[in-house]
Amino acid sequence: MVFEEGRIKQWLINYINPGMAFNDIKSVVTHYTALHPTKETYIFNDGTPMELVNLQGTIPVTYKSVVYNIPIIIWLMDTHPQHAPLCYVKPTPTMNIKVSKYVDQNGKIYLPYLHEWAQDKSELLGLVQVMIVTFSEQPPVFAKVKPKEALYHPSINNSFPNSVFMQQPPYPTHSPYPQPSYQGMMPQAAQSGYPPGGYPLYPTPYPAYPPQPSSMINTGTGTIKEEHIKESLLTAIEEKLMRRMKEEFQQNQAELDTLKRTQDELKQGSLKLQVVLERLEKEKSDLDKNITVLKDKEQELDKAIERLSNQESMDVDDAVITTAPLYKQLLNAFAEEAALEDAIYYMGEALRSGVIDLEVFLRQVRTLSRKQFMLRALMQKCRQKAGLTVV
Repeated sequence: MVFEEGRIKQWLINYINPGMAFNDIKSVVTHYTALHPTKETYIFNDGTPMELVNLQGTIPVTYKSVVYNIPIIIWLMDTHPQHAPLCYVKPTPTMNIKVSKYVDQNGKIYLPYLHEWAQDKSELLGLVQVMIVTFSEQPPVFAKVKPKEALYHPSINNSFPNSVFMQQPPYPTHSPYPQPSYQGMMPQAAQSGYPPGGYPLYPTPYPAYPPQPSSMINTGTGTIKEEHIKESLLTAIEEKLMRRMKEEFQQNQAELDTLKRTQDELKQGSLKLQVVLERLEKEKSDLDKNITVLKDKEQELDKAIERLSNQESMDVDDAVITTAPLYKQLLNAFAEEAALEDAIYYMGEALRSGVIDLEVFLRQVRTLSRKQFMLRALMQKCRQKAGLTVV
């Protein structure tokens, strides 16, 4: 069958991760050409229908050195690959389902790979390969034995009806996966063009499957005793209990792992909170100290204001007191230079008003400018000696 990429991508348009689902399907179809994708209606237990993409066809399984084509169907949930697909064995009219711990009476497949499905490490190709390995040890189907074939089968006593030899011990169908109705694995015949019964007609006939062995047949005496039936039932019950115990253990282990992870996260959160609380406590202590210092400074300012308000007016020049002779020299030079700047300005005003003539103005400005230059040089040297910024 031709792999039509455009059509498959259109089928996956409503999936959450259509790109990942498409790559998964393409990988399987490339390796196993007998599987082909299609889109059909799946009906869940509650009667809810959903349009899902599936892979159906056959996978090659080697059993006792003979290769058999096992018919399967894999339904991809619309959340694929976040959740595991639903897998079934689809026997043809000439086959019966062989119930085991991997396949129930409805043909639904249970595998550890499905139970432990994880988006980051599980894929459809790996699932199909696990099916092939598992079914090579325990085939999921066996050929129906016709009455004539049963009559002359060398390992079957002819005094019992054929139905006895096909009897299967009861096997549990409980599973950790949500169980849809078996109706869901049968695509609607009207949509797919399948014959009545809902199964597709494959282009090549399947080889005869090995007849199902029966542990209840006593070939030595040719009779089935009550203790044999009892032993078979006990074995089935034991397997059922063991599987339930294993499921309970795995579920409890998963819950325990979740609780441990939660505990670790809570411990990390507690450490982070402790660090935050310590930092807040330190900041609070620093703020308290700063508030105390500001209150002391505020009291000092209030006292200074009160003292100044009670004093008589003072000369501004007397209020400026330098702490060193160098600073006093710098202050005097600055004041004198500022006075010369004002004198030059007012001489310019006098020239413009005609109070003095140009010759007098130029002579006096030259003298004052020379003195101003010397004062500025002195200020630069004082600032340099005092370690102040030189401008």
